[in-house]
Amino acid sequence: MKNNVTDGLNEVLNVESELVEVDNFPEPVKKELSPDAQNDYKYARENIHDVIDKGSEALDYLLELAKQSEHPRAFEVVSTLTKTLVDANKDLLNIQKQIKELNKEERTDPQNVTNALFVGSTADLQKMLKGDNGDSDI
Repeated sequence: MKNNVTDGLNEVLNVESELVEVDNFPEPVKKELSPDAQNDYKYARENIHDVIDKGSEALDYLLELAKQSEHPRAFEVVSTLTKTLVDANKDLLNIQKQIKELNKEERTDPQNVTNALFVGSTADLQKMLKGDNGDSDI
């Protein structure tokens, strides 16, 4: 896979580049969660689901109560409970993200290697950039 910037630099610097495929990377190491971590994940997930379910029921009840009473404090409680439920949903998603991080495969190989190497002095580089191929002295 070549890139326009790399091609342009190669042309300006009058160098050739070639991509080398390397097939001898080690296999990814799959990490296994400990049984305690798996149990904790399931327990926390079930608790958050339970809190969300009960909170939703309570929110419906409190909303009806706030509508009937038309009291500002009742609407404040509805607002607070709504924020708490939103936070519980975010916590549920964060647990998913954290468990994916724990299960993530460890890769020991480099993902992208793009090195361009110029062998020569700074004077040679300046000549090359100016377009002088060494026919005259500096």
